[in-house]
Amino acid sequence: MKHSGIEGSMDRVSNNRDRIIAIASAELGVREATGNNDGPRVEEYLGYTHLGSGYAWCASFISWVYAQAGFAQPRNPWSPALFPKARVYWKGGAFVQGHKNKFEAADVFGIYGTTAKRINHVGLVKVMQGNYLISIEGNSNNRVESRRRHVRTIYALADWL
Repeated sequence: MKHSGIEGSMDRVSNNRDRIIAIASAELGVREATGNNDGPRVEEYLGYTHLGSGYAWCASFISWVYAQAGFAQPRNPWSPALFPKARVYWKGGAFVQGHKNKFEAADVFGIYGTTAKRINHVGLVKVMQGNYLISIEGNSNNRVESRRRHVRTIYALADWL
């Protein structure tokens, strides 16, 4: 039986989330060539956002993954740009009123850098486990890796679907 209306729309979003996580998961283990934000695959991520070798690539990775799943946005190499007000549903340890109130797979998380005084690292939520999220993130220890992060270390979350 085919779904219609809201149910059908929710199924599409769920399928999109699964597709995004599958694409990101397939990249796990991709490493920089020399530890200087370089290497063929890293340069492919960077190239998608019009940058070349040598730039931080966590936001480019997120943008590239979404593109592989068929989405035109986000497409930005700058981490803070992945958190426009209209897409942010969790910030500074609390849900934003008027937005959704649960973390979901394929949402984008941002970590605030005190030295940079802004979000300076991003990744994808793969799954929640209690107060921890399991991530898939690029440019983490010079590679694409999955990490376990406590929610209190997360500054913001944005939903791009």
